[in-house]
Amino acid sequence: MSSRKGPSSPLARRAVGFVDGFNLYHAIRDLRLPHLKWVDLWALLERFARPPAAELRTVYYFSAYATWLKEQHLRHAQYVAALGAHRVTPVLGNFKKKTYRCKQCEQTIEGHEEKETDVNLALGLYRGAVKDEYDLALVVSGDSDLAPAVRAVKRDFPVKRILIVTPVGRKASYDLLDAAGGPRMGREMRRSHIAAALLPRYVYANPSGELVATRPKEYDPPPG
Repeated sequence: MSSRKGPSSPLARRAVGFVDGFNLYHAIRDLRLPHLKWVDLWALLERFARPPAAELRTVYYFSAYATWLKEQHLRHAQYVAALGAHRVTPVLGNFKKKTYRCKQCEQTIEGHEEKETDVNLALGLYRGAVKDEYDLALVVSGDSDLAPAVRAVKRDFPVKRILIVTPVGRKASYDLLDAAGGPRMGREMRRSHIAAALLPRYVYANPSGELVATRPKEYDPPPG
């Protein structure tokens, strides 16, 4: 397939974010700073789009609800509602039950496995290129499973730029960077980026002003 539409200038003008929700969540969780989980993804990605060189047009958040974990599900739902009010588009997959065999006790254990996030993100990245929705894609993930999708976009739409934003505290994926065009297409997320891009305690819808989400107490910033 040949390249279709390209940017109107050498600079990437239209930027779209593709956030691997679980990849980012686990990276933030490992910091042991729960308040950073209440991050505004739009504000966070604007730091990497760097206007006026690129203007952030859309941010997609790919995740799924762990519905069998009541408290975690409620917190996640509040977060998704807050993101929706801050111009982020959630794309939610599903968990599926899976049976595991414990090697130590030899008992059968029933668990859950989430597999749709990577597929949904990969499809969104490629479809966005087909529809000419972006000149620059910001992919927030360290998952090398996304490398084939990145390669496909670069092969079929070579004028599209893909920037790999590695979640905080994680090592950059060589496969992802290589697929995007090498180390120059990688950026490192820092704790300071997240701390400067947190959602407010109360999140209201625009333009109605209706309260749509309240920050869970578990995500309250430390005193002082």
